[in-house]
Amino acid sequence: MEHQTIVWNGIRIGIRFTPDKFGITDHIELQTESGVPLPVTKTGYRFCFLEPGSVASHGGAVAFVTAWLDHEAARTGWRGAQLSLF
Repeated sequence: MEHQTIVWNGIRIGIRFTPDKFGITDHIELQTESGVPLPVTKTGYRFCFLEPGSVASHGGAVAFVTAWLDHEAARTGWRGAQLSLF
């Protein structure tokens, strides 16, 4: 299992990546500090099972997550964590 931390758009994100988990899948988890939302999760936590080799083919966990977040932010027009009082 790999553990890495990145800062994406000013948000600190922990990444846990397990290649070939259970011998059948890649597994990746994202978690922000204090549950700050991301374009792929409103709670600041997300996990995903992927086809083996998917993460490596994107250049590793950091490159995969960065591309995933960039893609979803562009696709959804995400402009950052916007908190509501109501």
